Amino acid sequence: MDYFSRIDNVVAFIMKAAVTVLGLFVSFAMVVGIVSRALLDAPVFGLEELVLMAAMWLYMLGAALASRERSHLSADFIQAFSKNETLNNVTKLIATILSVVLAAFFVSWSYSLFSWGFERGQVTPVFSIPQYISQGSLLIASVFLLLYAIRDLVDDVGQLFKKEVVSH
Repeated sequence: MDYFSRIDNVVAFIMKAAVTVLGLFVSFAMVVGIVSRALLDAPVFGLEELVLMAAMWLYMLGAALASRERSHLSADFIQAFSKNETLNNVTKLIATILSVVLAAFFVSWSYSLFSWGFERGQVTPVFSIPQYISQGSLLIASVFLLLYAIRDLVDDVGQLFKKEVVSH
């Protein structure tokens, strides 16, 4: 196992642990919020902003993990109709190139949002948690999406040329 694979496995382990903890927190906090509001008629002040912050990180880390495992949503309709491996590999490569381009835009946009939030110093109303903490989830996730899309691009190019060489 090479150095990058080890780092990737450690990062994935940390992300999976964070997703698990955040998922449990969001679920538990939602139940507490509903029970306290509906049954006890005593809403928990500020719970929504904690849930929102945790949910942002949960969703973004989940998206990064899905990208890592290449289990994110895709519309591979050509592969459903075609048995031609070269055509399938070319369309997969095109989709991956588009993913890299879009991920690069996401990194740029999320960095702009994060830096803007950092400069403005906005905080949540109840606990005064800086907004850039939740905005940072978009930046972190977009960086991971870009890195995994580049990895997929390298794999797809290799797979396409491996097929080309074998067929000649």
